Order: sequence, then structure tokens, then C-alpha cells
Amino acid sequence: MAYRVDDIYALCEKLQANGVTINHPPWDGHMAFIKTPDGISIELLQKGDALPVREPWASMENVGSW
Repeated sequence: MAYRVDDIYALCEKLQANGVTINHPPWDGHMAFIKTPDGISIELLQKGDALPVREPWASMENVGSW
């Protein structure tokens, strides 16, 4: 399952602040993966062009699996 989002960094920040693990951070400003509590992998895709690369996302490691 995948969702296009308006601002991948803002959404990942909000999800992380609410306890969601970002399994694959949006290193490239375009794509990230999270997993639901029941194990469903969700891809998040930036609408339009990728956002400029920025920290802390660019330096984050992958965690778990997606």
C-alpha cells in the first residue's frame, strides 16, 4: 500500500512524534516506509518532485523491515 503525501518530512516528523517507527527514512526527500502495528508495510511518496535532502532524515539508518 502506498500514499502520496504533500510533505514527506512533515508527515514523518508527525508520525515519529506519535510513536510510529520510520522503518526507511525519507533520505532522498521522496520515499519512506512505515509499518502498521499489525505488520502491514506502508510506502509514503512525496507528491511531485522530491524535496531537497535534509537532516536528520538523510543520516538516519533503516530499522526493522518494510
